[in-house]
Amino acid sequence: MSEQVRQIAMRIKELRELSDCSVAEVAQATEVSEEDYLSYESGHTDIPIGFLIKISNFFHVDSTTILTGEAPRLSVCAVTRKNMGVVINRSHHYHYKNLAYNFHPRKIEPLLVEVAPGVNADMQTNSHEGHEFDYVLSGILRLKVGDRLYELEPGDSAYYDSIHPHAMQAATDETCTFLAMVIP
Repeated sequence: MSEQVRQIAMRIKELRELSDCSVAEVAQATEVSEEDYLSYESGHTDIPIGFLIKISNFFHVDSTTILTGEAPRLSVCAVTRKNMGVVINRSHHYHYKNLAYNFHPRKIEPLLVEVAPGVNADMQTNSHEGHEFDYVLSGILRLKVGDRLYELEPGDSAYYDSIHPHAMQAATDETCTFLAMVIP
């Protein structure tokens, strides 16, 4: 697992210990099994975005704090310049950049996502509470929501209840880039 995932896992464990919560309490509050929770906390498993949002809400900390170890500082306006943003290397399926990492409090998580060709070929799904809005910038995105498959081209978008299992993949041999707005 990457160093960033290990650091995130360490911060999650520290939050639990500082809050004097048991593994069972946190697992129940974040709606995962104790086994899955311990796997996330140990840094041995990719940590889903949905789980990061739930754990942030449970401990009343911004997700940026869990991701980077630093609290966001801006509350009026946060500008993220081209090719900037906090890189989130927590999944081998997708490459994420948080585009509003330094704003608090956020009501959405705006993410720039890249999916390389051949990644997530088996369409491994995840789900999380809230809604998600995906807007394709380049390439062709194959989106699976529940049992339905969609192919989205640049300018196309999809809005869905993200509690339904969903997955993305590049539909061609070109990297697909899209803007994902995760709304807890």
